[in-house]
Amino acid sequence: MTRADAETYLSQAGQAGDADFPLLEAAIACALHEDPTRDPAEARELAQSGVDRLSKRLAHESPEEALAEAMAGDLGLGGDLFTYEHPDNADILAVAQRRKGLPVALGVYYLHVAHRCGLIVKGVDFPGHFLLRIETQEGPLALDPFSEGRVVLPSELTRRALHAGLTPNVADRLDRLMEPAPDRAVLIRLQNNIFARAAQSGDYAQAERAALRRALLDPADHRPWLDVAAAREGQGALIGAQEALARASALDGGAALAARAHRERVRLKLN
Repeated sequence: MTRADAETYLSQAGQAGDADFPLLEAAIACALHEDPTRDPAEARELAQSGVDRLSKRLAHESPEEALAEAMAGDLGLGGDLFTYEHPDNADILAVAQRRKGLPVALGVYYLHVAHRCGLIVKGVDFPGHFLLRIETQEGPLALDPFSEGRVVLPSELTRRALHAGLTPNVADRLDRLMEPAPDRAVLIRLQNNIFARAAQSGDYAQAERAALRRALLDPADHRPWLDVAAAREGQGALIGAQEALARASALDGGAALAARAHRERVRLKLN
């Protein structure tokens, strides 16, 4: 898959409804868009192994136990505790090789495997730390893919929410803390993570690619184009930055004024 092929695939995925969003394949396309020279076979094999393992475990284990044991116990997926900031932790293909990564990157595999086995599992866009929500006969439970899929108790959710800066009246609302997110939002969160790290390190070319992937995955959102513009400006590609700002303005009138001001700043640099 070339970079152009990846962009075509992500554009098609962006048009899909939430129920039909191809999470794993779109995540693989994102990774190949970043580096088209790699082979995605190992990632697909890991996912299929997870499906096989989970299917067997569900015959005699509860859904939450089976999912955690299949992914963390059988496949060895877990959080990278010692080199958390390593860029491979946000790369879905590298995660398959290393069997460790960021919570949201691990979550892509959890979600794909769970969906294929008929479990109702969704991502939770928890502040500062991605979690999963699994539906059980006793009600929804929060799982932490970074900590080997262990159950996160409600008291721990509240503690984490307070630590992340949420107000007490919000931190006590478990329905808010465990609100399910669509698979598209999970992959966009992963790309946003890549964008933020690249921008912070001054790698504006990588930041532009990550922002562009977000734009393709959610074509109605103007915000990725603002990030594309910022990344292009960081590379000195001022005309390209103007084009991205124009895309942002066209998508959302609410962003038009901010985008227009940014565009004017870029235009002045051109003169």
